[in-house]
Formats: sequence, structure tokens, C-alpha cells
Amino acid sequence: MTNRKIRVGVLGATGIVGQRFIQLLAEHPLFEVTAVAASDRSQGRAYGEACAWRLPGEIPARVRPLIIESPQPPLDCDVILSSLPADTAREAEPAFAHAGYPVISNASAFRMEPDVPMIIPEVNPGHIAVLEQQQRNRGFSSGYIVTNPNCSTVNLALALAPLHARFGVEAVIATTIQAVSGAGYPGVASLDVIDNVLPHIEGEEAKMEREPQKILGEYSHGQFEPAKFAVSAQCHRANVSDGHVVAVRVKLARSATLEEVRAALADFRSAVQELRLPSAPGRPIIVRDEADRPQPRLDRDAGNGMSVTIGRISKDTVLDYRFVTLSHNTIRGAAGAAILNAELLEARGLLRRETELDAAAAAGAAKR
Repeated sequence: MTNRKIRVGVLGATGIVGQRFIQLLAEHPLFEVTAVAASDRSQGRAYGEACAWRLPGEIPARVRPLIIESPQPPLDCDVILSSLPADTAREAEPAFAHAGYPVISNASAFRMEPDVPMIIPEVNPGHIAVLEQQQRNRGFSSGYIVTNPNCSTVNLALALAPLHARFGVEAVIATTIQAVSGAGYPGVASLDVIDNVLPHIEGEEAKMEREPQKILGEYSHGQFEPAKFAVSAQCHRANVSDGHVVAVRVKLARSATLEEVRAALADFRSAVQELRLPSAPGRPIIVRDEADRPQPRLDRDAGNGMSVTIGRISKDTVLDYRFVTLSHNTIRGAAGAAILNAELLEARGLLRRETELDAAAAAGAAKR
């Protein structure tokens, strides 16, 4: 096996999350983008010509000349990062997995499938064990599909993880205030969201009410056992560029003091920090004690956009405790989450597949 970087193909490369993938991978120590795929209207054109770049800075020079291809195999890469719409992902992602590609997906199409892991590396890395069963079930030889959760679920589940581990969680009420970038581009019409809050985001509440239990549940004997707590969610869109806020109320299974709850959140670390994965923040949860934090403009970039910031921790008058969480929705909640999953899979020896070039190099080394 050579020491070359792992070659990445990005599906949905011209969208907001696809652009985040390309931005975050520009100087990545393990990965390099060698293929880009997108919708019919962009195919056959150079990425720099076809992509209306919406992020700060310029399109990375190495990606600019890549020709946009169809989101179907083969692509000149080792692993797929997907930000396709769910309906397109439903067909394209299994096709890549059947062709032998590891697929790390930000799409919702397969998150709740009983043989597909939905991973937050700091929370449930052991769920990767289902991949062998997935390959048997679906006839994948070496490929597979791994997903990351919905952008608001990442925020909520990371906050609940240390509380569930230490005290148990019995019930959760979550109210989101979500950034407009979560709707993609062009997203929400300006005349709808300026001077306004939209009290409905299609499909969002159902995702938040189902995904945390799978993430915080157990995987054993070939199946997932969801965590046994209910989540009630209400989701709103507000005139903020990036950064999803979630106001959380939680009922605990065991009594805990305010100091114990704060310590459980502030002290949270995981094996991911010990692995020193490139995208893993030093502190996955940052607790702030100011009365007016977290705020999207001030806190969304904490931990290079990969930390969840929690504040306003206090006793609740209906449940047990309440607090406010914030995370960067297109980094921690989307592209960065998938890249961190890819880093975890590489650390576990599950990502890099041997190509003909690698095999030839290994054979030459053996002869020497």
C-alpha cells in the first residue's frame, strides 16, 4: 500500500454542502478531491466554470479544472462523499457501493435503514459494526454506505450524549432556530425570511424526533436497539446565514445537580479526541456561562466549526434542566460531519481500498 492521499469523489459538488466538502478538503492531510459530480446542467463543464461559488475565498485551484461528471460509477476516486438530494441519493449511493466504493453520505435517504449506521464519531463509533451485515444484506462486495445525521440532530445528539451516558435521558423537548444556509441555495426567498421567522421546515421535525434515539441506542446481535426516550421537536427558519440554535429541555432518569449536569457537558471527551483525527475538535462541547451565549455570529466557528457550544444551563420548571445549543450547520452538521466519519473509517482500516496502482506498487516492493 502506498502513502498517497485517499482520492475523494464529491457528489452534489456544486451545492452548498458540496462546496463545503471541497473547501474543507483543500488542505486535508489524508484526502484529496479527484472527481466531482453534479446534476445534468453542470456535467461536462469544468468545476470552476460551472460552480457559482458561494463560500468565502476562491475555489481551490486543484479542483477548478476538474470536469463535472454524472453521479454514477465509475469515478476516478477511492471513496465517495455525497451531498445529493435524498431522492437522487436513493439510487446513486447503492450504485457506488455495489461498485466497491465506500460511500459517506450527508443525505437522509438511508439514515434510518436497519443495516445502515448513522454516525457521530464522538458518540456511537461502535455502530460501524453493522457494515458487515449491510454488505451481506445488500450484496456489496467491498463498498458500503455510512451516513451522518440531520444538521440539527448532530447538535442535539452531541449535547444529549454525555447526559444520557451519566444520568439517562427520559424525555426531550427541542425547539430549533435554523439558519437559511440549511435550505441550500437559493434556499428561502428573501421576502419570506427578512423580518420574519418561518415556523415550518419540511420534514425536519420528524428527523429530529427519530434520529437521536438511533444514534444514542445500542447495536448488538445484528440489530439496533434505539434509546428509549421521546423527543418532541419544533423547527423554525430565521434570518441567520449559518448556525443552528436548539433550545433543549430534558428529563433525566436519575437525579443530578446543576453542577453535575454542567460538568457532564463541559468534561465530555471521546476516543475520537484520542485518535487525533484531523477534523475532530479538541473539545466537542464548549460550555459558556454568559447569560447571552451562544450566538450564531459569535460561536458558530468554535473548534473550526466542529464544536457544539452550550449555554443557558439551568433548572427547568417543567422537566429537569434546560439549555441552549449551537453548531455550524454546514460544517459540524453536514460536510464536516461526513469528513470526520471518513477519518474515523480510515483510522479503523475500513476506508482505503487497494487499487490496481497500489497492487502493482506492492507487488514491485515484494520483488525487491
